[in-house]
Amino acid sequence: MFFLVSLCVFGLLLRGDAQDRASLWRGNDRSGRCQYTFTVPSPAEASCPQVGPPEVEGLKARLGVLEALVAQLSGRDDQSPGGHGSTGVRGHAELQEALNRALGERNLLQGEKERLERELQGLQRRVEEMRRETERLRNRPCPPQIPVVQSSSSQQDRNPIRPAAGSSQMSHLITRPNRQGDSSNLRDSAWQYGTSGFQELKAEVTEVPAPDGSQDGTGCGALVSVGEPITHKKADNIAGKYGVWMQDPEAVSPYGPNMIWRIDTIGTEVRQLFGYDDMEQLSKGFPSKVLLLPDPLESTGATLYRGSLYYQRRLSRTLIRYDLASESIAARRELPHAGFHGQFPYSWGGYTDIDLSVDEKGLWAVYSTNKAQGAIVISQLDPHTLEVKKSWETNIRKASVANSFIVCGKLYTVASYAAHNTLVNYLYDTETSQGRATSIPFKNKYGYNSMIDYSLAQRKLFAWDNFHLVSYDIRLGQQAN
Repeated sequence: MFFLVSLCVFGLLLRGDAQDRASLWRGNDRSGRCQYTFTVPSPAEASCPQVGPPEVEGLKARLGVLEALVAQLSGRDDQSPGGHGSTGVRGHAELQEALNRALGERNLLQGEKERLERELQGLQRRVEEMRRETERLRNRPCPPQIPVVQSSSSQQDRNPIRPAAGSSQMSHLITRPNRQGDSSNLRDSAWQYGTSGFQELKAEVTEVPAPDGSQDGTGCGALVSVGEPITHKKADNIAGKYGVWMQDPEAVSPYGPNMIWRIDTIGTEVRQLFGYDDMEQLSKGFPSKVLLLPDPLESTGATLYRGSLYYQRRLSRTLIRYDLASESIAARRELPHAGFHGQFPYSWGGYTDIDLSVDEKGLWAVYSTNKAQGAIVISQLDPHTLEVKKSWETNIRKASVANSFIVCGKLYTVASYAAHNTLVNYLYDTETSQGRATSIPFKNKYGYNSMIDYSLAQRKLFAWDNFHLVSYDIRLGQQAN
């Protein structure tokens, strides 16, 4: 009994001593039930890691759960140990991007492979066609030689030997009558394409009658003969392998009538026009004037007329009239439906799709269209506006001839650009809309003729033959009445 009383007294004393330091706390637990907590300061510890009441810890736990849920919903949840999940996502994206690039490159290479295979098949077909044509030519017997009997009493002996209209070599050159009209309404050509491996027309060599007193060579009849090439100048560098040189038949101040102009056409940005006071200065190679064209020129089809340079703008069917005096563009117009940049060139190539020239009847353009199926189209142009005035369609495939020139409204084609001895093998007269085969000897002295034009100023042919500027005297027959 005494022991129990002593214990109660001792507890009361302890309670009295700690009355100021003990505290009672009441609050809801996680399940929502009321919970009483009695706290007494520790006599050994100055502070505890837990500084807040128990519900703070509950709130922290709940916030942690919410943060984990938000991370999962936003795709940023760390699934890998050590917290490297975001690094794994970035690595996956980079691998996917590299895979897409590899697939794209593979598709490009596949397309290039298919294109090369198609080109290879085309080349193989052309080689096979050339082989068959070679065999055919080898097996064909040589034509018999017909001696020419000199006799003054026979009219036939005085005329050149012409192949018959129905001969196998010439029948494909005989053209049908053709109607005139605008180039926008051209009929499809009846020209039958031959073997693509042989682009030069075939013609028999015939004798040209010696000129007599009735032919003065100054008329405007058909071409009778072409003289030997006369060399005036050799280009100084590789840029002059191809080119065009010309003389204005109706020169305009400040340039005189003897002025010679030249353009080297090698390169993608052909802009320089060189002027020489006369032929002697041209041969010495010292230009007195250099003009820079505002738009680049394509190929060797430029010409001069009445103080303006006419040329085709590079990579287009646009024709430009460049005024030499003001050094500015005076007119610009597209040639309707004309092929350009290698669609319908001459057989030597060089993007010679549009060939401009000047003769006694004005300004001309020689070209082709899809509607003409590659046949030569001749258009007469207005020299001021470049508008098409009239057009004629021939039956001669443009890619089958080496070059052409126009004299007195008549188109002449040259068979080969490389053979030293070739022919002017076709004539088309715009006056009668009729064409016929011819056999007038023509020489390519240097073996690569890239430009042939009629110079009205000198009534000669100007040509650019493998770095060399050459000219040819010509003889015309009397104008038919």
